[in-house]
Amino acid sequence: MHVPDGFINAPVSAVTGVVAATAVAVSLRGARRELGGGSQAPGAGSEKTAPLAGLVAAFIFAVQMLNFPVAAGTSGHLLGGALAAILVGPYTGVLCVSVVLLMQGVLFADGGLTALGVNITDMAITTTVVAYLLFRGLVTVLPRSRRSVTAASFVAALFSVPAAALVFTAIYALGGTTDVPITKVLTAMVGVHLLIGIGEAAITALTVGAVLAVRPDLVYGARGLTAPLKLRVGGELIDAPATVPAPDAARGGSTRKVWGIGIVTALLLAGVVSFYASASPDGLEKVAHDKGIDTKTTQHAASDSPLADYSVKDIGDARLAGGLAGVIGVGATVVVGSGVFWAVRRRRTNSAPHHTPEAV
Repeated sequence: MHVPDGFINAPVSAVTGVVAATAVAVSLRGARRELGGGSQAPGAGSEKTAPLAGLVAAFIFAVQMLNFPVAAGTSGHLLGGALAAILVGPYTGVLCVSVVLLMQGVLFADGGLTALGVNITDMAITTTVVAYLLFRGLVTVLPRSRRSVTAASFVAALFSVPAAALVFTAIYALGGTTDVPITKVLTAMVGVHLLIGIGEAAITALTVGAVLAVRPDLVYGARGLTAPLKLRVGGELIDAPATVPAPDAARGGSTRKVWGIGIVTALLLAGVVSFYASASPDGLEKVAHDKGIDTKTTQHAASDSPLADYSVKDIGDARLAGGLAGVIGVGATVVVGSGVFWAVRRRRTNSAPHHTPEAV
């Protein structure tokens, strides 16, 4: 659903840029609590969120390269807002998807640079906010279990995609550069993105479920939902003190193991599996072509990038050129993303009040 340059006029693009910048600024403040702990209870796992957030951004970048067929001549791909919000928190999730969109626009000419505000508003903010609000509502009423978290992830991701389609339609109604009846755009966008939402939901639920199975303490959306650790004392089971780590958190090396498995998986998806992705246009591209929205599309400012269209220039083998571009993209995203999240967490740590003992 990457909006190119020329779909939306300059004034509305500028307004969405302000909206996006404001949301990113707010998310930076919120992410300090999610990444640095804030007022969370000890052992909540927030100290592990910073490295995981960089991995989540890289994973979303990789999976977005895997377009899957949803209808005749149409494909879809992960948006990632629901997945990021549930794994690392809503504020950090907005930043994760924003980093991915920035990397795609600057390095791969995917999504217009003048439309960056539109894309962040639509794909990062809308999907993350809608998904996380729905997710929190569901886990509040569902039984406190890992299956409930996975089921809530599926539903939240499913509805986040048509929500993004609705927001795009609203933006197009305000600033579309072509004269296309808004009812036709609305019907086409929501219809195809309901189908894409099923794929989004499946990928999100499978990923969240996989992390829950290995390290549930790393899933932001599952914090506080698991039963407390029990100790047997005098033949009776009692709640363990807060200072006793849960078995999953006690395995210090497993966080590195999860990160390593995640980054290898992202590299394989982007470097190898992406070659077999559907070549059909995605939902927005298909609707834009069929309805005439794309008649005023302008050339991307980074169209001459050596990585434009997810292919390394001057490499004749298409498989190698695409795979290498995917690997470079994953590497660049994890480096930039991890750097941003490390800086946010470090600022939180440095700004925390320091208490000095009073003199006796």
